[in-house]
Amino acid sequence: MSYSLQLYTVRNQIQADLSGTIRKVAEIGFTQVEPYNFVATAQELGAALKDNGLTAPSGHAPLLSQDQDEIFAAAKELGISTVIEPYITAEHWQDAEAIQATAAKLNTAARKGAEYGIRVGYHNHAWELEASIEGQTALEYFEGLLDPELVLEVDTFWVAVGGQDPVDILTKLGDRVKFIHIKDGPLTTDTKAQQPAGQGKIPVRDVINAARSLEVGVVEFDDYSGDIFDGITQSLNFLNSGSAKATERAQA
Repeated sequence: MSYSLQLYTVRNQIQADLSGTIRKVAEIGFTQVEPYNFVATAQELGAALKDNGLTAPSGHAPLLSQDQDEIFAAAKELGISTVIEPYITAEHWQDAEAIQATAAKLNTAARKGAEYGIRVGYHNHAWELEASIEGQTALEYFEGLLDPELVLEVDTFWVAVGGQDPVDILTKLGDRVKFIHIKDGPLTTDTKAQQPAGQGKIPVRDVINAARSLEVGVVEFDDYSGDIFDGITQSLNFLNSGSAKATERAQA
């Protein structure tokens, strides 16, 4: 299993010292990262990734509100092959017409991305799971409107906060899911209460196993009350221990 770190997790540290933060992420053991808002920092970030042997298979960028050509050009420069729209506010998920409009915009963005050789995806929060459209969650309804080449990055924590079982949702969304956000904690909107993977209410290993076409599992904290570098270290250690056990079982 391949793991990455969403760099939003260490946003405060990046603001203070981008290159030093990237170096520390590499020292912890990550070989991949998921940048956010990367257009503004593409040159410095690209140099830091190269210096530390890191790659960025995916990245977050506001495709539906900023210049798409600029985003895709920066993504190509950084080696990002999937650009993910990270955040569309709750009011856009309350009725079928609004969801159809969002899906159409994302489909258009995907066609432009294809011109750069870049795939487009979408990342959820809780409201896409709280809303119900035609007997299914808004996220499932949305998925049915997307062109085949689009992918989903399912934030499994926010699925659970939204009142749904992340294993069930991943099963229903099937091969569309190529990335997941791995985070843990009590199932509340208090982001400071988030915990390292394996220490909260999310059945992290079951979630990973349910994503049958998963390419990368992305560790993320929206916030954290402790030392963030210690938190991501604990998460990666937990995930790697599961991978080692799976390997042992396969070899037995």
